[in-house]
Amino acid sequence: MIQYVVSGPTRLYGECRVQGAKNSALPVLAASLLAQGESVFGRIPAISDVDATLEILKSLGCRIRFENGEARVDAADAAGTEIPDALMRELRSSVIFLGAILARFGSVRLSMPGGCEIGQRPIDLHLHAMRKLGAAVDDAGGRIVCTAPGGLTGADIRLSFPSVGATENVMIAAATAKGTTTVYNAAREPEISDLADCLNGMGASITGAGESTIVIEGVKKLRPARHTVLPDRIVAGTLLSAAAMTGGEITLRHVVPAHLGPVVEVLEQAGCRVESDLHTLHLVSPRRLRAVGHVRTMPYPGFPTDLQAIVTAALCTAAGTSVVTETIFESRFRYIGELTRFGAVIRTDGRMAVIEGVERLTPTGVAAPDLRGGAALLLAALAADGESVIANGELIERGYEDPAATFGALGAGIKREVCCENRGCENCGGGSEADA
Repeated sequence: MIQYVVSGPTRLYGECRVQGAKNSALPVLAASLLAQGESVFGRIPAISDVDATLEILKSLGCRIRFENGEARVDAADAAGTEIPDALMRELRSSVIFLGAILARFGSVRLSMPGGCEIGQRPIDLHLHAMRKLGAAVDDAGGRIVCTAPGGLTGADIRLSFPSVGATENVMIAAATAKGTTTVYNAAREPEISDLADCLNGMGASITGAGESTIVIEGVKKLRPARHTVLPDRIVAGTLLSAAAMTGGEITLRHVVPAHLGPVVEVLEQAGCRVESDLHTLHLVSPRRLRAVGHVRTMPYPGFPTDLQAIVTAALCTAAGTSVVTETIFESRFRYIGELTRFGAVIRTDGRMAVIEGVERLTPTGVAAPDLRGGAALLLAALAADGESVIANGELIERGYEDPAATFGALGAGIKREVCCENRGCENCGGGSEADA
């Protein structure tokens, strides 16, 4: 098990380059299955979710090389139509392979995906979309079997919720389907546009990505391509929030400021000064943040659910009372009990959290319940007056590339330690069932 030992309080200062986006890397890697040859992807983050995705590709017969942020995927000899249960259980995003395998081989067999326990994320939208594209779907007994021996056929697909994963699965599956597919109420996240750019570079014909209606004109086949994923807006928001919470001043390079509008707005309301140009953000924080009233998570372009825990942590020491409402996932407050161990004062009522800002946090030992909740605890530890230990650090590493180096370069006193493999260990918390 991994644990992070943090010595606070730390005022973050300096500049850093933001890693490539996890939520772009995973779908573009899955899409590489559609090209019979070697595709090259740049700025792929060295995180455990990427490692799991590459292992899935290997299990399907792809040849993989990954070093220095560049992933080479040769899918020429790919032949598998089933992903082993152990790999499916490692990450929720494994369901993105549903459309890719089905489109390439005409059949796919999967178990239900795993991942962080942040609430129900049913895949019924994915299965509904595959049925609309002409696949026969059997999802009985915890297994998913889809077949389309004659290939997929374009269709009009109306999503009841703008699901990012379902939108991506449709785009991948429909790229080589016969005819035209139109997705209504599509997700609008920047990662959707990034996937469309990747697929179009492979020869697909996709328009409207980033808007609520996406049109995919099916083509006969895709070719290998080169693609560089966009910057990770969630990591950027985490770093900005960490600097804000610690009274710091940082410059982020290799960002897209337009993707961070709702986050910057909240931080400015809290008293930060934020300046930007084309690919840079510079934040100067006051000595103490002020409360911001109400933050409500929404699908893009609203405030991202993946930054809800992060901003909640930052507001724990803000002067006044703040309210955060989570509208996307019903179990995304699991980290709050751990956050209160630092002395934070937070009351929850259903999907609403009321944060009474305190002047300072006290060091403690906590266990990360999931990826973003773990990052929130890391922020609290940076602001706490003394040494804190965060167990289950492997969950943080699902989405953050080398947190010790990233925050250490900004002046944080942070160490990564390998504790043990014992789930009953009193020192590291014994691991978490969140990611089996």
